[in-house]
Amino acid sequence: MSKGLQNSSGVGLAEVLAKHETAILDEWIKQMSSATRRADLMRDADLRGQCTRFLNLLRQGTESGNSDLQSPAQQPIRDLLTEISRTRAQQGFTPSETATFVLSVKKPLFERLRDQMGGDAAALAAELWATTELIDSLGLFTTEMYLKTREEIIRRQQEEMLELSTPVVKLWDGILALPVIGTLDSARTQVVMEALLENIVKTNSKVAIIDITGVPTVDTIVAQHLLKTVTAARLMGADCIISGVRPQIAQTIVHLGINLLDVTTKATLSDAFAVALQRTGLALEHSLQSA
Repeated sequence: MSKGLQNSSGVGLAEVLAKHETAILDEWIKQMSSATRRADLMRDADLRGQCTRFLNLLRQGTESGNSDLQSPAQQPIRDLLTEISRTRAQQGFTPSETATFVLSVKKPLFERLRDQMGGDAAALAAELWATTELIDSLGLFTTEMYLKTREEIIRRQQEEMLELSTPVVKLWDGILALPVIGTLDSARTQVVMEALLENIVKTNSKVAIIDITGVPTVDTIVAQHLLKTVTAARLMGADCIISGVRPQIAQTIVHLGINLLDVTTKATLSDAFAVALQRTGLALEHSLQSA
């Protein structure tokens, strides 16, 4: 006799799965809605493979007699659902479509349980309730894993966008420029410093221009982040120039009492570049052609 979820007549979920696993599989896939199947994102063969593994592990887990999802007996099905959730999140499934994949197995399971236990109403009700709790917990676990994966994807995309939004440009031998667009916060400052310091070492540059033309406002926090970046660059042996200081930003810096006296600032990137050339012992000359 099966040791899984059982009633007094000896017919339980594990036993039903053992006897009718193939039939339940076929009915489950057949009654799935098009939104759950998503043929545009997954092949039928892959879907059937996931369903087969799910039913097999569900049977193995219930045979242990412990339907607690956190128990060691349920670890294999948790691993499978974690894998399915991650895959579907990457493929473009929605949270509801991913959860429905698990929840839609209820109907074929309930029908088989009813066929096997139809004569014992009390036992059938108890078995249906126990099965509902188990499948619901599996559906919730799937949703949690899906959302966790989506958060990881979003965080990784944000990190990539930060790196792309802070390119370090080599203007001349020994001169780098770092155009900053948008607001500087702690996380972005870290990315900015790492990118700048890596390129200072890589190019052996002596001057770094931090251009803040694209920074909408400069408050105390933004100024502190700029000074941290300047200090870090100096520790690596590179002198820093801040360009793009507009009149509004200059007034704000004075009003806030921010000390930038030991930092060279220029209104435009071209002015900063001219200063950088002087500090490296170079200069640009205009050539005039006679008519």
